[in-house]
Amino acid sequence: MAETAKSMFVNLPVKDLKKSVEFFTQVGFEFNPNFTDDNATCMVIGENIYSMLLVEEYFKTFIKKEISDASKTTEVLIALMVESREKVDKLVNSAIAAGGNIANDTQDLGFMYQRSFLDLDGHQWEIGFMDESAIPQE
Repeated sequence: MAETAKSMFVNLPVKDLKKSVEFFTQVGFEFNPNFTDDNATCMVIGENIYSMLLVEEYFKTFIKKEISDASKTTEVLIALMVESREKVDKLVNSAIAAGGNIANDTQDLGFMYQRSFLDLDGHQWEIGFMDESAIPQE
């Protein structure tokens, strides 16, 4: 078995760092001030799961290709599983209230419940809850 990572950082380009921090604070996320400056911030998503929100010009220093315009194209779906349907609704409703948009229709498969939103830069966040004990058995 291959060794697995001990933490994960998803780096996302943002147009306005201050507005992105305000948005994600309203959604319910916190930030690590030790990894925050005018170019970037470290958003704490979960235990050992983070997103570095990087101002586009700074993001460009890490890549050789162009930045995708997330409002027009999709390069990645950020999927987070949370502990309850209520938490799914709370996160997505908070994102919409903070200025985000619905990305897709709600999916309710009984054992899995999922909603999604687009953040201020158009990145798509999939928020879900899964009850593995309710997965249909073949």
